[in-house]
Amino acid sequence: MPADLTIEQLAAQTGMSVRNIRAHQARGLLDPPEVRLRVGYYGADHVARLKLIQELQDDGFNLGGIKRLLADDRTTAHRLARFRQALSDSAEPSQTLTVEELGERFRVSAEDAPKVLSRAETLGVLVAAGEGRYEVPSPSLLAVAEQVVERGVSLNEALTVFKQVELHCDAVAGAFVSLFMHEVWEPFEAAGMPAERWAEIDETIARLRPVATDALVAIFGQRMSAQIDTAFGERIRRLAPPPAQPAR
Repeated sequence: MPADLTIEQLAAQTGMSVRNIRAHQARGLLDPPEVRLRVGYYGADHVARLKLIQELQDDGFNLGGIKRLLADDRTTAHRLARFRQALSDSAEPSQTLTVEELGERFRVSAEDAPKVLSRAETLGVLVAAGEGRYEVPSPSLLAVAEQVVERGVSLNEALTVFKQVELHCDAVAGAFVSLFMHEVWEPFEAAGMPAERWAEIDETIARLRPVATDALVAIFGQRMSAQIDTAFGERIRRLAPPPAQPAR
């Protein structure tokens, strides 16, 4: 992008106020604009820098810390922003459905739809998109719900179970992220983030989600088998015919 954005256009594109942009320039966080006929113009580098500053602020860095970080090593700052994205982003693309499509897929009557949709929004399964449409952040989770409903379980009860699963998974995800931060990131940070270890950190970040998922699936499979045995074992024994009495 050539330097053709006025400061007002830069503010609109980055979601930052003109006042804050000028303040970042005064602090030395943002390079000065290209001046033509007494008008300052900004380009792609300015947009990228402002977005990076916003991301680092979201990570808890104050402006003084951001200035030191950017002055010390721009690559480090960009890597930190990318790590945040890698840890939090989901690769699954979202989907948008109408109220009618949702009602048809989940056999929800028009009378029950408002209550069920509201609960699904609270759980994050659906996000209102306006004009009778809903964004589905995880179509695969919605597909699971659809399969459950097809087997005779009400969507309302399925959402109750999803809430329980969410609570447990939140704790599991937190445990894995804490493990990474304590065992990998904090020692790396304490060592001064040496350049020769960036590749190792990159690989660990890339593998964190799939490794955690594999571990969760394996343990869940074991516990699910145990729960099925407990739930059905006694019932099967009660239904079994009594042993034949020996003839006298």
